[in-house]
Amino acid sequence: MVQNYRNIYQIARENTSLTQEKSSELLDISVDSLRAYEGGKRTPPENIVIDMAKIYNRPYLILQHYQKTLIGKELFPNIQIKYLAEAVLTFLDELEDLETIKKLIVKISRDGQIDENEKDDWEMIMKILDEMVCAIITIKFAR
Repeated sequence: MVQNYRNIYQIARENTSLTQEKSSELLDISVDSLRAYEGGKRTPPENIVIDMAKIYNRPYLILQHYQKTLIGKELFPNIQIKYLAEAVLTFLDELEDLETIKKLIVKISRDGQIDENEKDDWEMIMKILDEMVCAIITIKFAR
């Protein structure tokens, strides 16, 4: 079945104006393999995705690839590719949230356990920390 849309690997390559033939040569893979990756018939191995990201100068391709995996979907469901200014502002906003919960983190964790009456606060802390991690990764892969 032929797909009627371009996938992340094809978009990244086309944004560099490289042909499949030239990309295949630079990636040291066959044109058929590249076509299979771009056509969604096969998933490229991680080392090829890393090489694509470098050759195409698209570091966020690594993140996009990872978000297609089960682990990536679980760990990073809310990470979006953003422009640098927006990514930095989001991170700074998350830093402010971290400042507001710092004392609560210390209070809950200093005895080495989370009591029943602390669970709701701890879940809120984990949510804020997850958002901070997403903000940091968004900066790393900003355009």
